[in-house]
Amino acid sequence: MKKYGIFYASSTGRTAKAAEAIAAALDIPASDIHNVADTAPSELGSYDVAILGSPTYAAGDMQPHMEDFIDGAQALDLSGHKLAFFGTGDDTMSRTFCSAVGDMAKALSHTGAVQIGEFDARGYVFDDSEAEIAPGVYAGLLLDDINHPELTSGRIEAWAAKLRAE
Repeated sequence: MKKYGIFYASSTGRTAKAAEAIAAALDIPASDIHNVADTAPSELGSYDVAILGSPTYAAGDMQPHMEDFIDGAQALDLSGHKLAFFGTGDDTMSRTFCSAVGDMAKALSHTGAVQIGEFDARGYVFDDSEAEIAPGVYAGLLLDDINHPELTSGRIEAWAAKLRAE
């Protein structure tokens, strides 16, 4: 059985709430949910699958604690591990919607980890996102619980099933 860990940054609580919902969908205990504000990046190596989540702010930026965490994680050798990404955002910020997901994936692409959990963003309306890796395919789970809360639980359940299979 794979050991999953969730690493998130949150300022308003939306990403923390999403991390808890993802944990529930994957039966991840609370002890394996980590706020990156007080977690060393080396903890990523303790998990078969590390799931990282950040909101997107302003011009498409990651939450500052996640930026710092990612900076430290870039030096790690995560060969033999898997990484998955999720992000929270507001699709009315149509030129940067959940761009932090793509930024995290790109920043950790050279760590040797296999990146899993690509997902689509049907149901949201936006112009651009750094998370897009192919037309209609994104580097992870994008969530907009501000404008489309009715989509959140179904998207989390479908993404969790995808992660289990990968």
